[in-house]
Amino acid sequence: MRCLSRVKNIELLGNEGHNSVLVIGVIHGDEPQGKFLIEDYIGAHPESPLLFIPCLNPDGLAAGTRTNANGVDLNRNFPASNWERTEKNEFWGGESPASEVETQFLISVIEEYKPKLILTLHAPFKVVNYDGPARETAEKIAQIIGYPVEEHIGYPTPGSFGTWAGVEKGIPTITLELDETCPVENLIEPVSKIFDMLSF
Repeated sequence: MRCLSRVKNIELLGNEGHNSVLVIGVIHGDEPQGKFLIEDYIGAHPESPLLFIPCLNPDGLAAGTRTNANGVDLNRNFPASNWERTEKNEFWGGESPASEVETQFLISVIEEYKPKLILTLHAPFKVVNYDGPARETAEKIAQIIGYPVEEHIGYPTPGSFGTWAGVEKGIPTITLELDETCPVENLIEPVSKIFDMLSF
């Protein structure tokens, strides 16, 4: 597995490249589970055909904050039709859509590699949420990890990645909300099975 693209401290790792499944960790810096699980899987499966961004928000991860270094919630910064300017708080979507280098990087990866499905790893809700034509895959993931499938997360998410990629671009997009109370080591087995399933 090699580095296919890099900006700032963000890396896209993979082998095959185009029309693969893209897996993204740490969109929110206070949800570190994705980076650990992705790096563990890469270590055991260096020839995996999946594309990985282990950590989209390295500054937030280092600071332990939801937002990036500019105080922007990256999951409110995508150029979806429902993006809106809000007051500055932990859900602030930035001064404009796609204003952040992290958002721009992810958009460029999707435009170049055209993934057939996208999986993002979040916490803490213990659900398999999906956007776009992804229900069938979401149900398969739910069977592996034992979480319910939810089409809606239950609160407004203007400018979210799922809305932009899944609903508006039509890419099957799944948000796997992991159990943050579960030791991350206990998530290795089910998440690895999910990655294996997505590899075929």
